[in-house]
Amino acid sequence: MTIVLTTIASILAIAGLAWAAGRMLRLPLCPICSGVAGTWLWMVVARHFGFAVDAVMLSTLIGGSVVGIAYQLEKRLAGAGSPLLWKTLFIPAGFAAAYGLAVAQWALLAIALVALLLLAAYFLWPRGSAGTSSSAVQELESKMKNCC
Repeated sequence: MTIVLTTIASILAIAGLAWAAGRMLRLPLCPICSGVAGTWLWMVVARHFGFAVDAVMLSTLIGGSVVGIAYQLEKRLAGAGSPLLWKTLFIPAGFAAAYGLAVAQWALLAIALVALLLLAAYFLWPRGSAGTSSSAVQELESKMKNCC
C-alpha cells in the first residue's frame, strides 16, 4: 500500500510543478502526463542505483505513458495513415521499449526505440501527392464547371 501512496503523491507533486511551470513559462505541458512520466523516470533512476522499486508499479506507469503517447501522436497521423494500424504497431513496440528500460535490457530498448522511430517516420511524415499535377486538377475542374 505504501508504494501506491508514494506513487500517487509523486504524480500529484510533479503534476503540480508541471502545471506551475506551464503557467509561468506559457508552455503547453500536460501536468498529469508530466507527473506520470516524472514518477517513472525517478523510479528507473532509483532502480539503476540499487533501490528497491516495485516492478509492477513501474511497468504500469511506463505502459500508461506508451499508450498516452500513441494516442497523442495518433492526432498527427499523416494523410491516410490508419489509426488502428498505427496503434497496433506502436503500442507493442512501446511496451518492448518499456520492458527494456524497466529491466535494464539495453539492447532490447535500443531495438524497440529504432522500431518506434521508424514507425513514427512512416506514419507521421507527410507524403507527397499521388502524382496528380496541378494542370490535371485544373483540367478536371474546368470540365466539371462546363459539365451541364
